[in-house]
Amino acid sequence: MQVLLLGGHGKVALHLTPLLLARSWNVTSVIRNAEHENEILALGQGAKGKLDVLLSSLDDVKSDADAKKILDRVSPDYVVWSAGAGGKGGPDRTFAIDERAAKHFLSASFAHPSVTKFLLVSWLGSRRVQPSWLSNDEWAALQNVFCDVLPAYSKAKLEADEYMTALAAQRKKLVAAGAARPLQAINLRPGALTDTPATRKVDLGKTKKGRDKVTREDVAIVADQLLARDDTDGWYDLLEGAEPVEQAVERVAKEKIDAVDGEDVDGMVKRFGLCHSDSDSDTATAAAPFYSLFCCFILIDLWFQSASQ
Repeated sequence: MQVLLLGGHGKVALHLTPLLLARSWNVTSVIRNAEHENEILALGQGAKGKLDVLLSSLDDVKSDADAKKILDRVSPDYVVWSAGAGGKGGPDRTFAIDERAAKHFLSASFAHPSVTKFLLVSWLGSRRVQPSWLSNDEWAALQNVFCDVLPAYSKAKLEADEYMTALAAQRKKLVAAGAARPLQAINLRPGALTDTPATRKVDLGKTKKGRDKVTREDVAIVADQLLARDDTDGWYDLLEGAEPVEQAVERVAKEKIDAVDGEDVDGMVKRFGLCHSDSDSDTATAAAPFYSLFCCFILIDLWFQSASQ
């Protein structure tokens, strides 16, 4: 497998890279600063998979076409978005990277023939509606971060999350109709991040808390295991906990747990202009044979007209 890792010098990505390589997967790590290249390449020493570094700034990704150029160059099976402005450059750069560049890569990836999985690292409070499993106090704490502490980051991440969710919902309908191949859209949503060593014990899926934390290394471990499965899809909230990572990932996959529950997915699809009504779809499907026959008659008529001239 070929993995495109966006934001390759981020702390989560640095933990994730050797895990992916250990699966004999090849990784192309995208970074913008050439000074970090040797640090990244050192992660691949003695690894089963091959590690490459691609010097490219996400600041330069202004369109789907810009993202497609990178996808065409790498031809990844899986794409991991672990990038972000990191608070550098103010709100304008946050929206440019965390929202717009992310959306460009999402759009280009869903359209790219090689990509079968996209894992987006987001955060636990990126949602519009208080979920049923969170108390009022926990929700209020998340809302404080969203509205007052990190408003630009929160709004940018929510836009990217909802765009991926809308694309995934649209894709599932197309797959069901036999009009597209499947694509796993995995949204990993950790709480407050720490740099302490991994515990390998987590609370994954629909977490009862919103204010708790999780180590970056554990985020990477969970991301690796979610990406390695063919039955993971949707939103997964993540905090430190008591359940071993392997069991937690197995549980959420088998039970089809999706923390998007309570959010207006249909509204997301409509907001991004990705949907057609069922009646329109049914009408188009029913009319297709007649339309094709009509076109044949038109072409035959045009051929006779040209032949008689």
